[in-house]
Amino acid sequence: MSILKDNINAGPTELRKLINRGHVVAPGVFNGISALLAERAGFRALYLSGSGVAGCMGLPDLSLTTLSEVADETRKITSVSKLPLIVDIDTGFGETLNVMRTIRSIEAAGASAIHIEDQQLPKKCGHLSGKKIVPQEEMAEKVRMASESRNDKDFMIIARTDSRAVEGLDGSIERGKLYVKAGADAIFPEALESEDEFREYAKKVRAPLLANMTEFGKSPLLSSKELAGIGYKIIIFPLTGFRSALSAVNSTYSELSRRGTQMGFLDKLMTREKFYDVIGYKDYEYEDALLYASGIGGSKSHRK
Repeated sequence: MSILKDNINAGPTELRKLINRGHVVAPGVFNGISALLAERAGFRALYLSGSGVAGCMGLPDLSLTTLSEVADETRKITSVSKLPLIVDIDTGFGETLNVMRTIRSIEAAGASAIHIEDQQLPKKCGHLSGKKIVPQEEMAEKVRMASESRNDKDFMIIARTDSRAVEGLDGSIERGKLYVKAGADAIFPEALESEDEFREYAKKVRAPLLANMTEFGKSPLLSSKELAGIGYKIIIFPLTGFRSALSAVNSTYSELSRRGTQMGFLDKLMTREKFYDVIGYKDYEYEDALLYASGIGGSKSHRK
């Protein structure tokens, strides 16, 4: 089989199917190789966190990244993984008119869904104190623009509200209902503070809901099974893989600096063979050989 055909991204329609069948768990990925590892682990969808994009650049999650940078990361992931990707677009990279360009750029980059939030700029991580939010009517206009700007009707617009910390649970529920009326396909209530709050939200907001299970935040860490039982359709683990990678790399660099050799921890490293297996090295070589055999192209290494 051709790797070129096997890696075609499943897209928005597949994400919709997964949600309609039950619920979908989307681990946070931060580049192409992490996306391939998540796919091999058996996940059916992926998530790209704005904090993860900024973090990989050595930047804080304070609206410092640009639309082009997020679109580029999106494209890198969807070009190698066939799984549908949900992308965090922060506040939409501008005002209502900017949202139109953002949606078209991220959709063209191969994403299957986005979520847009109602914080004021500069936005903060959803689990930090001191957040400020825009008037709900202003956010509703952004949601309407996002919904109207997509080319594929299956491309999902997920409205995130950070209002729990500012207006309380009732205010967050009110905003969720309003954003559904404005055209949101799903609602992401950020930083709910107890299992009871997750349950209350699911009872009162009649729409597919997204639950954020980020570590070290304000929300209790519930399992995907528990959240699905409550009624949540999308469960994300935005930075779990990223934090794990940082911890491992930090340990490796410390040991390498101290010892001056990697000989003491070779057993903790992914081998060349396994790495090549993950990225499909042999598949690309096979594809190249087929192209040469067909007379279309191929590299000189296949010439006798």
